[in-house]
Amino acid sequence: MDDTADGAKRWDDGLIARRVADRPLPRGEAHGSDAGDDPGDDDESALPPLGGAYGGALRTRLDALHELVGLSRTRVEGRALAEAGRVLDEAAARQRLSARHTVVAIAGATGSGKSSLFNALAGVPVSETGLRRPTTAAPIALSWSEGAAGLLDRLGIPGRLRRRPLAGGAADAELQGLVLIDLPDHDSAVTAHRDQVDRLLGLVDAVIWVVDPEKYADAALHERYLRPLAGHAEVTFVVLNQIDRLGAEAADLVIDDLRRLLDEDGMALGEHGEPGATVLPLSALTGEGVPELRELLGRFVQERTAPERRLAADVDAATARLRPEFVADGRPGLGERSREEFAHRLAVAVGAQAAGEAAERVWRRNAIRACGTPWLRLYRWYERVREHGSGDTGPVAPVEEELTARQRVEQAVRIVSDEAARGLPGPWAQSVREAALRGADGLPEALDELTVSMGDPAARPPRPAWWPAAVLAQVVMTFLQIFGALWLIAQIVGVVEPLLWPPVLIMVAGIVGGPLVEWACAAAVRGPARRYGQEAERALREAAAACGRARVLDPIAAELMRYREVREQFVTAAGATRMASRTVGGGGAGIGGGGGRFGGTRFGPARAGGARVR
Repeated sequence: MDDTADGAKRWDDGLIARRVADRPLPRGEAHGSDAGDDPGDDDESALPPLGGAYGGALRTRLDALHELVGLSRTRVEGRALAEAGRVLDEAAARQRLSARHTVVAIAGATGSGKSSLFNALAGVPVSETGLRRPTTAAPIALSWSEGAAGLLDRLGIPGRLRRRPLAGGAADAELQGLVLIDLPDHDSAVTAHRDQVDRLLGLVDAVIWVVDPEKYADAALHERYLRPLAGHAEVTFVVLNQIDRLGAEAADLVIDDLRRLLDEDGMALGEHGEPGATVLPLSALTGEGVPELRELLGRFVQERTAPERRLAADVDAATARLRPEFVADGRPGLGERSREEFAHRLAVAVGAQAAGEAAERVWRRNAIRACGTPWLRLYRWYERVREHGSGDTGPVAPVEEELTARQRVEQAVRIVSDEAARGLPGPWAQSVREAALRGADGLPEALDELTVSMGDPAARPPRPAWWPAAVLAQVVMTFLQIFGALWLIAQIVGVVEPLLWPPVLIMVAGIVGGPLVEWACAAAVRGPARRYGQEAERALREAAAACGRARVLDPIAAELMRYREVREQFVTAAGATRMASRTVGGGGAGIGGGGGRFGGTRFGPARAGGARVR
């Protein structure tokens, strides 16, 4: 959708995070003021930014809806955002036109007498009436004051169908600013007539529905119009025409039944000072009830809040349609436990625990090898030589193990994405999963590279400072064994004087001392070896977790943050009071209720969602 010629802000401008700064607009296309009433001159001041001419609450909601649409364009289908975009477009269009005028349409079925009521309010035959059906073929406009040309141009009503009422009278003064539209029959056999009705009902500020005693319960009227527009109760009048054909008691019964039907449609009734639709009996033919309707219309028009009320109801309807796209059933997000479990699964996939255990074993083996007796080291060397000479190159990791590691990574990503998406609305759950999958692409290879870059901790275990002393002690024990053996041999061959016990004791001390030194070294390295293995495991775990966090968890967190930001905008656009559960007023027994219904500027209760945002 392109920008309008006057530079108004587009609703689908691809806003990503923050609202674009409001731009000043050229003069001459501003909101109407009281500065002048020249015909066709609706705009006397500079046009404010989107929502600038509306009340504070409505402007906040429009701004939030504008950001909501921009933030969601890459996540939510365009069809779901189309209605919100239309509301923003209509808000901008209506804002540029006169606020001194209120456009009220008279709608009804064939033969309901809406044209007769139109003429009765005008005080002069303006709209053609008769038995031929349909009588009204095109919408006719009746304006009580100048300056409504822009509004009528927006409605597409040509100049030849624009009328003025009879001049004079206090009643006309009360209706200054009213633009009354006589619509074609909504049940006309001509498709073009019905299309005009549907188009204009989306543009006018308020509607007077005219029903008669025969068709007031028509399913087409209730299912096609009244029920879908139940949220617009504050800008809706429902008048029962032709009560002159009924007695007083019968009229009361019909009015009560009409109120019951409206209540079933979900339309609140303006009774006992509560905001809602006005239900009024009258007879356009005899004039009974017409003065009351004129008085209500006069008060309604003079408040000049109908455009805002209508727009607020449109925003309600738009946010109600968007609610499944933005409101979660639970508390979505990733808890600390989910993050820890994801890191643990990645650690298992890269074999962090096995690497730590291997590093611990190598440390202990090197310590025992360095501090062991020479005879034990010689035996172990012989064993290694024999193993290498056998031609056995050792076990080779099968391909299945590599695939299993990859599958573990994919499973970890799938589990964490499902946990993050749990409770999210469909589009946002899908975006979270897609973000996780994008990050998972190449994650196994990245973990392999990480493991290689860190190196094998078992290949380079450090040597404690006390190892040389232990090796020297082992050398001394070996020297004692050799010295004692040579002494005994010298005694046997007669080189020295025979003396058995000294060399034997020296040999025994060396033989026993060597294993004792080795055992002491093995006991001494047990703690450091365990700590070294744990440190190696921790380093690999942290590296794998950091890689998974950068590739998977951070994109998921970004999507969740975006959803929370959008959800805040949705709650603001929906309105806190309007998100509460709707309380529908029951039908009353009195006739003409709601006389005080236009006494304030407050907006009506929500009609568009029913459920509270949690």
